[in-house]
Amino acid sequence: MSTFETETAQKKELHTKLWKMANSLRGNMDANEFKDYILGLIFYRYICEHQEIEFKEKLHITIEEIYQQIGAEKCRDAAILNLGLGYFIEPDYSFKKMVELIKSGDFELEILSNAFKSYSDSTKGQESEEQLSKLFNEVNLSSDKLGATYKEKGELIGKLIIAIDEIDFNFMDSKIDLLGDAYEYLIGQFAASAGKKAGEFYTPQQVSKLLSLIVTKDLTEVKYISDPTCGSGSLLIQVVDRLSEKNGKYIRIYGQELSTTTCNLARMNMLVHRVNFNKFSIHQGDTLKNPSPEQREYGKMDIVVANPPFSISWDPNSTMEKDERFSGAGRLAPKSYADYAFIEHMIHSLSATGCMAVVLPHGPLFRGNAEGVIRRYLVETRNYLDTVIGLPENLFYGTSIAACICVFKKNKTDRDVYFIDASKYFEKGKNQNILRDEDIQRIMDAYSSKKEIEKYAHLATIEELTENEFNLNIPRYVDTFEEEEEVDLNAVMEEYHKLEEEEKKVTEELNKYLEELGLPKF
Repeated sequence: MSTFETETAQKKELHTKLWKMANSLRGNMDANEFKDYILGLIFYRYICEHQEIEFKEKLHITIEEIYQQIGAEKCRDAAILNLGLGYFIEPDYSFKKMVELIKSGDFELEILSNAFKSYSDSTKGQESEEQLSKLFNEVNLSSDKLGATYKEKGELIGKLIIAIDEIDFNFMDSKIDLLGDAYEYLIGQFAASAGKKAGEFYTPQQVSKLLSLIVTKDLTEVKYISDPTCGSGSLLIQVVDRLSEKNGKYIRIYGQELSTTTCNLARMNMLVHRVNFNKFSIHQGDTLKNPSPEQREYGKMDIVVANPPFSISWDPNSTMEKDERFSGAGRLAPKSYADYAFIEHMIHSLSATGCMAVVLPHGPLFRGNAEGVIRRYLVETRNYLDTVIGLPENLFYGTSIAACICVFKKNKTDRDVYFIDASKYFEKGKNQNILRDEDIQRIMDAYSSKKEIEKYAHLATIEELTENEFNLNIPRYVDTFEEEEEVDLNAVMEEYHKLEEEEKKVTEELNKYLEELGLPKF
């Protein structure tokens, strides 16, 4: 068995165990609620074991030994200042200590609650406080859905801790990021089970991979990466992975997310994927009404990726018409569709040599009125739109509609827009369709070449775009119509007569048998 096959088998086995555990323990909770507990506790196990590994490998001493020698305060300083962890977990609150207490019957829910508080307190006044201090705030240990009594709640959490402890995440193996993969898998599974709200926090991994390949195609050394609607952070992590594969570099990741719970999940996801706290800033808030300071800085981001909520309504206030993010086109995105508000915000933050890829429904490609004005401004006046890629339907959790990817660049040297219709290339899944690696490669090959590909891709000139009044509906530019094969009527009639003769012979043969048996003929 090859190394790749071994890794794939390991991942599949791990995924099976994880999802079986999740389903067997979630009880009265729906998937979206239970994700906070299972992902939170997996994360807690990770940071505990990561801390232990860092003490052993860099300070050549166990955390228990140094804790006894120099005490809690100096030990905390060693973890935060010397090792750069940004947090400290006391040995008595470690994940393995809780496992021991559960197995001996001495565990109480208050211990975990105190552990979370101790962790949070360790970040106070530190550089890491803003990003790390509130990560467990949304893990509600007092929820009645954990159990009717305090004891029942503790028993369920205890079972979950033991189940997580029995799974081998292979933390020490730096070549195979099993934990990061497992975390991403669980986020995806919870998204698939959570129904309509899933799209709020997760972009399917293969779509994330495609966007990351697009934005890193011509970029290796970048300063800043952004996702202003970052959800669980999967898109940002995929971009980091692509840069890593190219031995690329980046200075910092910026994200913003409206949901507090999902914002904390994104921060956890960063750490689990080994992105240090001083390499990312994930802010909670409304990107359109209250963008983070970094999102407000014009032309800062070298890479922008996003999957904003599809065609949601928004309520622009009176100052937004003068907001430099939206004032260029002379019209605000309509209140019923915020798609172009997100696009304009992202373009505002994009650097002069950067690349931006955003997932959208198809409506923004052709809807008129204010959206038509903004679209024309971005394409004709500013010449920012580079490529439009039509994706298969039913790829996203919570909606079966087909989406597209729009690629924007500020440093275009031509006035053309490349259209790719990839809607027919996918694997049909039970609940969601799947974008396969070969489908992604087909898209990337076309995107890299910008060549004319029959029934798949077309490079539209500015004259064509003008003629179509900047309607960007993909079928206007890529003809995928398949003509039906012409029917040969003579051949059909010949086949019909042949079958008629055969039927006549069969009937004659059958009548002979019926006559011998004294039965009525046909």
